[in-house]
Amino acid sequence: MPVFTRFHRPPHTAADAAATGPDPDASTSTAAGKDTDTDTDTGTDTAETAEAAPGAAAGPAPGPAPRPGAGDAAAPAPGRPLAARLAHWRAWRTRHPVPARVLRRTTTVLAAALVLAALLLPNTYVALEPNRFAQIPGEAVVGAAVLLGLPRRPRRVVAVLCGGCLGVLTLLNLLDMGFGEYLGRGFNVVLDWGLLDDARAYVADSLGGTVATLAALGAVALALALLVCTVLATVRLGDLLAAHRDRATRGVLAAGAVWITCSVLGLQAFGMPLVSGRAAHALRAQTERVVDTVRDEAAFAREAKADAFGATPGEELVPDLRGKDMVFAFIESYGRSAVEDPAMAPGVDRTLDASTKALAAAGYRARSGWLTSPTYGAGSWLGHSTFLSGLWVDNQQRYRTVTSGGHRTLTAMFGDTGAWDTVGIMPGVQKTWPEARFHGLDKVYDAHRLGYEGPKFSWSTMPDQYALEAFQRLEHGRKRDKPLMAEIILTSSHQPWAPIPRMVGWDELGDGSVFDGIEAAGRKSADVIADSALSREEYGRSIQYSVTCLTQWLERYGTDDTVLVFLGDHQPIARVSGDGASRDVPVSIVAKDPKVLGAIDGWNWTDGLRPAHDAPVWRMSSFRDRFLTAYGSTPRPSKG
Repeated sequence: MPVFTRFHRPPHTAADAAATGPDPDASTSTAAGKDTDTDTDTGTDTAETAEAAPGAAAGPAPGPAPRPGAGDAAAPAPGRPLAARLAHWRAWRTRHPVPARVLRRTTTVLAAALVLAALLLPNTYVALEPNRFAQIPGEAVVGAAVLLGLPRRPRRVVAVLCGGCLGVLTLLNLLDMGFGEYLGRGFNVVLDWGLLDDARAYVADSLGGTVATLAALGAVALALALLVCTVLATVRLGDLLAAHRDRATRGVLAAGAVWITCSVLGLQAFGMPLVSGRAAHALRAQTERVVDTVRDEAAFAREAKADAFGATPGEELVPDLRGKDMVFAFIESYGRSAVEDPAMAPGVDRTLDASTKALAAAGYRARSGWLTSPTYGAGSWLGHSTFLSGLWVDNQQRYRTVTSGGHRTLTAMFGDTGAWDTVGIMPGVQKTWPEARFHGLDKVYDAHRLGYEGPKFSWSTMPDQYALEAFQRLEHGRKRDKPLMAEIILTSSHQPWAPIPRMVGWDELGDGSVFDGIEAAGRKSADVIADSALSREEYGRSIQYSVTCLTQWLERYGTDDTVLVFLGDHQPIARVSGDGASRDVPVSIVAKDPKVLGAIDGWNWTDGLRPAHDAPVWRMSSFRDRFLTAYGSTPRPSKG
């Protein structure tokens, strides 16, 4: 006598039907042309199963009755074959038709909702409104028509592919939202994957390594779950269409007619067109972005070889600045919004005006204007390289091209003259930095070489005041045979703007331990990140701090021959600068020698450190050549 396990039970028999009653969710008919409700949960279509096995018996397969007492408690043990698990699932549905039907219908509704939401999802936060999801997606109509026309196996394959593509497109839309919020642009599938690791590092510096790791794992898990769910949802809907082929065909034809009519007539509801082709548009936009990126690589490589001053010998570069100590300083996230936005401008403008007066009392004068940065919200290195190279470096591919090539930078040209020593103060650099060659720096003081022993301030490794004092101690204050050209990148105004250092006595700085209590008493990063209004307030305070540090350093340590050029690298993120904010950043030149500012009279910049609203606005890439020309350099183009 054969032995049967508790996992096997015979198919639903007439006796079972009599015991449980008819399934009210089933819609069967013996009349020709009527629909037959089938098992859509497992993807089995009655008609197709019959075609696949024409010799199968019509009645239930003979076999012994299930072991008494097994009932619902019987469950397949872990590791049992999939067929046993499916048999157990079917047995449960047979014994509990009402809960099974509710579960089946709920799952179908959720699958449809997921697919429709993915098809209609915009790629910007601004557009994320409820009325966006009250449209008829044309892609759903076309997809349903395609699935209805395919037999079972090809339909499953197409459904899996379509679901996977829809899941990927949804992930790209979500990435576009995030990048638009922080960088003011969409996600580039060719160039931007490396920035995700930078984002993880930023979270680690701001909120801690554990939070960063959990956030990264959670993001990966959610992405995988989204892909799996969109695939399963598409397969389920495809099986449902095939199970009700006649009704589905009529529905698709009707939906297509409605879509075309609404599109032609331009009908709207809730302020939006009734019909949408959002997914097709998003796919086309992503494709065009990839194509443009590939084309741009070759075009920019050719552009980088051309240089108006590429062949100018050192003796013909910036002759009017000989003997001057030159300082080029970047203030992190110092943008137009800090100077003009009503929420932040009052405090920042007071600081700029007060610093202008203090510098004037020390004998310095300033002129200021605006530069348009190639980046927004982050990517400081793109702003730095654009300003110094005279090339528009607005993505990572261009950055790699220009930093690995031979295009001359403004800072490198000072070294090429042989008349200046060149140094870099880079408190934000914590790893090997091969770009030092591109910047033309003889020495680079990174975060590990400035002697700081105090606490980090979130992402910023040290307060700007300490970095400037270290520059004075290590280089600027030393006796030297040549004047100095320094590139300084300040970091205290880097997001998340908490905690923010405060000024201490310059003689009290020591090794930085004086900041221990200041950091501990400051705001927590998590509190500021979660509050947009507080982020704007703290951002403004950070800019006030950085400007004060820089101008006080100049008052305290500057000489008659010190020339300071300082600017922002980019605007802060959209949550702070506001939607639709420009990419403009302030730029100022400060000097005691009237000839230095006299050379730029033709620029029509504003007197003082605060540029007027209508002061000239240049692309940041144009500054290098204008500066070189203003101070007597002779253009001699490279042959390329």
